[in-house]
Amino acid sequence: MLKKGFVFLLPLFLVFSTAQANFDDGIEFETLKKPVKTSNPEKVVVTELFWYGCPHCFRFEPYIEQWKKNQPDGVILEQVPSVLNPRWTEHARAYFALQMMGVTEKVHHKIFEALHIKNQRLTSLDTLAAFVAEHGIDEKQFREHYHSFPVDTLVRKSKQKERKYGHRGVPAVVVNGKYRTSASMAGSNARMIEVIDYLVKKELEQK
Repeated sequence: MLKKGFVFLLPLFLVFSTAQANFDDGIEFETLKKPVKTSNPEKVVVTELFWYGCPHCFRFEPYIEQWKKNQPDGVILEQVPSVLNPRWTEHARAYFALQMMGVTEKVHHKIFEALHIKNQRLTSLDTLAAFVAEHGIDEKQFREHYHSFPVDTLVRKSKQKERKYGHRGVPAVVVNGKYRTSASMAGSNARMIEVIDYLVKKELEQK
């Protein structure tokens, strides 16, 4: 059933993305009490917070991937693994290790599919290392990065930023360190993309 869902999600996105709408603070999005510093002050940074084990994140992934292909000039998408729950840390470490190796794109979607379509249990370093090795990634190098100091630092920084974002679940999206939205706030994944576009345009106009 989930596999079929991937086929029908994108047409819905295309339908909704053509609509022009205004959104209200406190309803479809929320302005953070204090802006959070972004990784690039010269750009509008869109931060997607996700967990590989989250079915809602899995269903949102086609929307954000399609959006990324058409994102406006002056905009950066950052996909950040959430550590809101301590048990999500294993997947966060895996993502950051892959990112440091420069191979995230090679297996990012495959990890989602393995968990939510194939029902594989990727819940430890050993299972994750075996999985990435099956997809042509150096297992030894992956293991070294997984528990490295740089990955420890990225996990720690994620925890600090997430406290400032104030979200309680995933997927959540923060636009330019100022606004937070989610599917539950927006009403659907497709409408969440509309809210992101609305907030991005708002920020671009101030650049």
